[in-house]
Amino acid sequence: MEELKNYGHQQPLLMLNEEQLIGNGNGVVGCSRIHLTLLAHAITNIEDESHQHPFSLFWRRIPFICDACGTEGHHVAYTCGTCSIMVHKKCISLPCIIQHVLHVHRVFHTYFIPKEYFESLNCMMCHEVVDTELGSYVCADCNVIFHVNCGLKENEWYCIVSQENGDDKSRDVDSITKVLERNEAGKATVIEHCKHKHPLMLSDNIRKHGDKCCDRCLLLISAKFYYCSRCDFFLHKSCAELPKMRLFANHRCYGKPFSEPKPFILTSNCMFKCGLCSYLSNGFSSKCNECGNHMCLRCFALSLQDAVKITGHKHLLLFYYDCKEKCSACGRDLIRAFRCKDCNFHLCNWCVILPTRVKHKCDEHILALTYDKVNDYAKYYYCDICEKERDPKHWFYYCETCDTSVYVDGVLEKYSFIKLRSTYNEENHEHPLTFVKKIHYYPECVKCGKPCEDLSLECAEPGCNYIAHWECIKSAIGDKY
Repeated sequence: MEELKNYGHQQPLLMLNEEQLIGNGNGVVGCSRIHLTLLAHAITNIEDESHQHPFSLFWRRIPFICDACGTEGHHVAYTCGTCSIMVHKKCISLPCIIQHVLHVHRVFHTYFIPKEYFESLNCMMCHEVVDTELGSYVCADCNVIFHVNCGLKENEWYCIVSQENGDDKSRDVDSITKVLERNEAGKATVIEHCKHKHPLMLSDNIRKHGDKCCDRCLLLISAKFYYCSRCDFFLHKSCAELPKMRLFANHRCYGKPFSEPKPFILTSNCMFKCGLCSYLSNGFSSKCNECGNHMCLRCFALSLQDAVKITGHKHLLLFYYDCKEKCSACGRDLIRAFRCKDCNFHLCNWCVILPTRVKHKCDEHILALTYDKVNDYAKYYYCDICEKERDPKHWFYYCETCDTSVYVDGVLEKYSFIKLRSTYNEENHEHPLTFVKKIHYYPECVKCGKPCEDLSLECAEPGCNYIAHWECIKSAIGDKY
């Protein structure tokens, strides 16, 4: 039996093998007088590149709060006497710099930060307050902070950045607009947009143009917008000011692990299927420059936010990555959701981005998204499109003038985000085609011979009677959408 001398304990320690100390295994060090047992490999100092000083084993077994991760410890701790910090053994080798899917910049591990440096001290992951006197991951430039265990919770959500590559180099992004005229307040009133050939003028005349759609997000025009006086082209002011390229952290190219934020490029004049909501669209999209994945602008904008404010709820909604509830707007089961911290209110991503105003052939007026029942006297509530009973607790679209109430899914159909009268070039037809939805007259499809009641492509060339269902053309080109 080997006797050891250790300066953390005044009595000699004996090395016991597995037969002599049954149940502990792997050889331990023991003191027969006070029954002190320690792992043999723990009787050392530990050095790691994550900290400039060595850590020493603290020989007294006491509860402590780890200065590196901010959580409680109950076993032996390691201390740095120079910095006066006490940590778990596993926290000695915490990565100094990580790239996380929830933030476009790298975040740095720190043992404490002055509170006055941060406007918000809520963790990006769990939205609970972070103790600034204990360890955390921070991006000081963006007022972003993580609990250590939240930042490292899922291996596939972050990657470790070496200290040699720790500098965050931002990429220059060209402006998408050029200002041609300004008013007395310095606001741009006439601009040139990189995706349109004519000048665009600023307006807020919703009464005149309120039934028009933004060519970028394909939602009805609202608030301030830019329009072309020569052709049918409209852009929300907020959509016109989005950049040509934006780095996006929360994306993994198919079949590849998360590594770093990917550049997403603004694209137009193409058909695409959104990788998140799966809607087919011919509006603008943000496209991954590496894998070619498209996202519609509604989903892309939402993915960049960890908190939203919507008309249908009075409090701010925060995004939670673990939320097993039901959506308060549609009743779907949730895994992740935007949730209110103050009350029992949860929304799925789909309901957060629902258009507040839509047009539909079921009513001549614009329908408004409605968050509560509009009368208390009705015993039953029905959808005026399918005439089936609907749940009054769920959101619906409503026309106050006609008292029309319809399901959300009844209004937002399969091709709701394809702009009618926009152009599509079909390889097997010599003229450009335009998207149409016939209302009163349904000509026969040249492909299948059935009436064109759904979304169709029609030739705009005078004298050419070509018209075909979009579904028929999709099938002919291999249904790549």
